[in-house]
Amino acid sequence: MSAMAIPARRNREIAPSGVVGMLIFIVTEVMLFAGFLSAFTITRSNALMGMWPPPGQPRLPVENTMVNTGALLLSGLVLVIGHWRLKKNLTNVRGPLIAALILGSTFVALQGVEWVALLRQGLTMMSSPHGSFFYLIVGVHGLHALAAIIAVGWALSRSLRGKLKASEFYTVETFWYFVVLMWPIIYTRVYF
Repeated sequence: MSAMAIPARRNREIAPSGVVGMLIFIVTEVMLFAGFLSAFTITRSNALMGMWPPPGQPRLPVENTMVNTGALLLSGLVLVIGHWRLKKNLTNVRGPLIAALILGSTFVALQGVEWVALLRQGLTMMSSPHGSFFYLIVGVHGLHALAAIIAVGWALSRSLRGKLKASEFYTVETFWYFVVLMWPIIYTRVYF
């Protein structure tokens, strides 16, 4: 009996394992936000016609938050440029990482200013379902944004030391895109 030759398997990675792991994490986080937004939608739909936000509660600063939203969306675009630059040289991502870090930090800082103003106007976690959902949904997104800022800072640090790997950049980039792309959904659903 002759032995059949077994063809050699090519070890081709479809995506870096960090990216695959991040995508699995993102799927779970999308489900979390879907649950939050569904509960918010049900609660809001049960409010009397035209009575949202509830009486005595401030209207959310839609216009001011548009500036924050612009900063966050621009940070995502900057990382897209970083992705293109990465194909030429790993050191080319430093500028986009710095810009994303600044724009993401601006987003979080402006959200913090917004929260302080809303707290002064009486919107708290305990003041109404409006406050509870606002701080829960926007706050959890804010925690994700902080984590993404830390991740971008870590990638920038590795890049400055010449140790950043393309797979690490792609993993951080994937998480950043989740934060950036989740926000317009939250913004349009919660603020309008």
